[in-house]
Amino acid sequence: MSTSFARRLEAVQPSVTLAMNARAAELRAKGIDVYAFGVGEPDFEPPAFVIEAARKALDGGVSKYTAVTGIPALKQAVCARSAAMRGFSPTPAQVTVTCGAKHALFNLALALYEPGDEVVIPAPYWVSYPEQVKMCGATPIAVPTTEEAGFKMTPEAFAKALSPKTKAVILCTPSNPTGSAYAEAELRALLEVWKKSDAWLIVDEIYADLVYDGFAHVSAAKIASDALDRIVIVDGVSKSYAMTGWRIGWSIAPAPLAKALDTVQGQSTTNATAIAQHAAVAALTGPQDEVAKMRAMFEKRRGVMVEGLRSIPGVRCRMPEGAFYAFADCRSLYGIEYKGKPIANDEDVAFFLLEHAHVAAVPGGAFGAPGYVRFSYATSEERIRGGIDAIRRAVESAKRL
Repeated sequence: MSTSFARRLEAVQPSVTLAMNARAAELRAKGIDVYAFGVGEPDFEPPAFVIEAARKALDGGVSKYTAVTGIPALKQAVCARSAAMRGFSPTPAQVTVTCGAKHALFNLALALYEPGDEVVIPAPYWVSYPEQVKMCGATPIAVPTTEEAGFKMTPEAFAKALSPKTKAVILCTPSNPTGSAYAEAELRALLEVWKKSDAWLIVDEIYADLVYDGFAHVSAAKIASDALDRIVIVDGVSKSYAMTGWRIGWSIAPAPLAKALDTVQGQSTTNATAIAQHAAVAALTGPQDEVAKMRAMFEKRRGVMVEGLRSIPGVRCRMPEGAFYAFADCRSLYGIEYKGKPIANDEDVAFFLLEHAHVAAVPGGAFGAPGYVRFSYATSEERIRGGIDAIRRAVESAKRL
């Protein structure tokens, strides 16, 4: 009997963050305080009424299977929330409730991508987008963007990336890792290019409620209401409601695709956790005051993190429109001594910061952006200031080779 693994795994890149997390754990085990700027989850607790809803569900005997694609109450809540906040009105039949937004994206990959297909993805990108494409035998087509252009794909670059092989386009706005977001006019221009193709458009809106400085998120499903038969919206409660571990996300897709997703999910995970689904209903239908408070705190932290990074000699950092990440150009740190050799890339920078400043951050190469490092500000202002001071001391005391 063969003991080899499936060849599809050969295409998947190992995560550099695993090595960093392991080293950070070693430091913590030695009693060293590590500043966690790498984690992509809010440090808040979910609203109290969400936790209470979970308790009531448990006390009420909610412990059995649900329909594969979610309970009716949650599907209805997703539709109502989409109508109120995104400006389009899907039907419950279009909603597939999943074990987090990542699961929704993987369902879509299994349902749509085949060998020979291409999937267009602007870079920098969230690490799982291209890897899920490759796991299905398709080819990710990365479209480079620049900091000067706000890390946003231009219509001209988008048009060049499209081909007869393009099966789908994945957009994330606001973005992980850059925090950049497309204004309505920018998104309209991209949609005009996309409409000339036959591709699906998958828009990850998991950070849509976390935008700052009065930025107005506008959903592609609202702008391109004449092309909803090819648009999929992915969302969830993880970021806006600090419910990362509850693992509730969803996709909103045209009915034929939603039916295909039911088939995929029915032969994999089946339903998302029943109790967590009831908690998500409470999150979407209850008071939104806690979301507003969280957004305001993230906005303050954003300023502390970005200005702090800018205060480090040579480091550049754009002020992001949303999410909770600062994406800093750290190439000025190349040449600093690290383990007897000069720092030569963003991975070296990240490990240098971990070893000498005890700051955990994620190198940009993992996101398709060599030379940059992602810093999460999903932690307290005190911790952000402390981590920035530690980085500054490490950089100022370092030798250059």
